Amino acid sequence: MRPARARRPLIGVLAMQGAFAEHVRALEKSGARTRLVRAPEDLEGLDGIVLPGGESTTMTMLMERTGLLKPLRRAISHGLATLATCAGMIVLARDVVDGMADQHGLGLLDIGVRRNGYGRQVDSFEAALDITGLGGKSFPGVFIRAPLVESTGSVEVIARHNGDAVAVRQGRIVALCFHPELTGDLRLHREFVKLAAS
Repeated sequence: MRPARARRPLIGVLAMQGAFAEHVRALEKSGARTRLVRAPEDLEGLDGIVLPGGESTTMTMLMERTGLLKPLRRAISHGLATLATCAGMIVLARDVVDGMADQHGLGLLDIGVRRNGYGRQVDSFEAALDITGLGGKSFPGVFIRAPLVESTGSVEVIARHNGDAVAVRQGRIVALCFHPELTGDLRLHREFVKLAAS
């Protein structure tokens, strides 16, 4: 008798703006089916969602304009597995220290962040990170105009750089200051595919 094949979860990638195509490729290489998410109906039947890097104010403004912000907040608060990278972390945060006055994010992740806290594009860097539960060698963290986590509440910090939290987990949410989709290392995407399938 053949062993049952593992279920291939359907993972949406928010495709309002930003680096979503790289996440699609990494997820598909990691065994997931994918769907671009641009409207509320795109959330139906998803096992997980990725909130990619990009420009957080533009992303939230476009989500409000398309009517996606509230349904997405509801889906994540009801347990939709979520991977947020860079600007995606800002969109999820309960507090954005230097956010625009009219910027309304999801407010679901118990952290406070500062946008571009590591500097501008010219200050981009790569750092070897030890990530809890990943095992093996360090992970190549690519930081591009990355948010700085200034406070944490009821989250588990799963990686630090120079003492600052750069990766956190809260229930079925994983949020990263860096860009795993820009490396050849699929370990974080594979772990997220497993989380979405569970």
